[in-house]
Amino acid sequence: MQTRLLWWFGAFTLLSVFLWPSFASIVAIWERSETFTHGFLVVPIVLFLVWRKRHGLHVLQYGTDWRALPILAGNGFVWLLARLVDVLVIEQLAAVLMVPILVWLVFGLAAVRYLAFPLAFLLFAVPMGEWLVPPLMDFTASFTVFLLRLTGIPVYWEGTFFSIPSGDWSVVAACSGIRYLIASVFLGVLYAYLNYRALWRRLLFIVLAALTPILANGLRAYLIVMIGHLSDMRLAVGVDHLIYGWVFFGLVMFLLFAFGNLWSDAERPSLTEAEPPAFEMRATPSAPVRETLGLTLGLLLLVVWPLLGIWIEARSAVDRAWTGPEIASELAGWSPVGTDLSAWTPQFLDASETWRQDFAQGDEPVGVYLALYGQDSGEMVNSEHVLVVQKDPVWRSVAQTSRSVDLGGETVRVTEARLKSTTQSLLVWDWYWTNGYQTASPHLAKLHEALTLLGGGRLNQARIALYTPIELDEEPARARLERFAHELLPRLEAHLRALTENQDD
Repeated sequence: MQTRLLWWFGAFTLLSVFLWPSFASIVAIWERSETFTHGFLVVPIVLFLVWRKRHGLHVLQYGTDWRALPILAGNGFVWLLARLVDVLVIEQLAAVLMVPILVWLVFGLAAVRYLAFPLAFLLFAVPMGEWLVPPLMDFTASFTVFLLRLTGIPVYWEGTFFSIPSGDWSVVAACSGIRYLIASVFLGVLYAYLNYRALWRRLLFIVLAALTPILANGLRAYLIVMIGHLSDMRLAVGVDHLIYGWVFFGLVMFLLFAFGNLWSDAERPSLTEAEPPAFEMRATPSAPVRETLGLTLGLLLLVVWPLLGIWIEARSAVDRAWTGPEIASELAGWSPVGTDLSAWTPQFLDASETWRQDFAQGDEPVGVYLALYGQDSGEMVNSEHVLVVQKDPVWRSVAQTSRSVDLGGETVRVTEARLKSTTQSLLVWDWYWTNGYQTASPHLAKLHEALTLLGGGRLNQARIALYTPIELDEEPARARLERFAHELLPRLEAHLRALTENQDD
């Protein structure tokens, strides 16, 4: 057993050293984000849960399990892809999953089964769930408007913005309830495991822990709006409504756990679980040579992916920056008219270069905004790259969908957004260009990044946005953008491909 523990210590040391950037990024998010501060509690809780089961660990039959090797290899490959294309949450998730996989390899399947919950609880260390923010914002806005109208208050509602006679309100990311949801699920899962034996009771309480904060946050938003409305917009309109939110959430959690305690199992697990596992395995131990070979292969699979990632990144490095296209001549009747069509500017960060130009055909204006990303620039696909930033004092996004359009002879899915300010409404088509591949999907764009880098290519990308003013009817604006795209994109595509070829020389 001492030899096996030494193997585990060596594997964990290699994991910590070679995947240190992934683990360090997790801790950095814990430090800066209130949403994921609970991450600091995960490891102590996991150690406590393992300690509770320490008596059962003495009766397990341990042995190296070769079946963990392909899982280790696949997880390492996922980590590499995520690392290459900067999908941080997948990279972090794959890094944390290495721990239970290594337990499986070094100690065997019986140990993984016995420690299944503590090992699974490690996943709460990964700061994930922010993709839920937009749908939670939409739900909170619609739920609040529903209750306001049910109360008899007239509401003008547009996206996550709504107006009532006493003032204007908007549901922003901080009001989505994501912090309440993650904290509730974190506590709910732990509470269910410690207080219930029956699986159905555990699952039911976890479902309640997930649904309760969503509904409670909608009710919280409604109450805040009502407090502001009834106080003539003097109360609950600033930071105080966030304080009210946490007080309200604390009360909701107290009621949830008090309710859960009513139908708790009559016989709870003791603080130290001494009973042996029902699935105890008594297989014949593997031969020492076979065990040593399996563990050695596991360690090699653990370090090969970080080393391969370093080699690929060094091979694809490039120092030359992109340059913007020069399209100053007419495009079949579309004349350049400067850059004064709109005061709107998207937030596409860390680009090598940005390029903007407005055109007109008669009295029909259009514009193009291009953000160029080379190998040495920032990420093209990033959640912080948005058409309109949260709490923008002028612009807001009132509708967004995906649409197939004919762009220069090629059918491409684009993101179609309707933006609005106090003086102008815009229809925007937005999509990604990666080494000739065009898509509106950030996931497909990331996948193409990974394939390009794995193939030894250099990454050259562009974020493209076409925009035009819109009146009551959207169809003339769509037709205008499509006509303009037919003329512009062949030249733009030729310019981008030429840049790619020059970079590859």
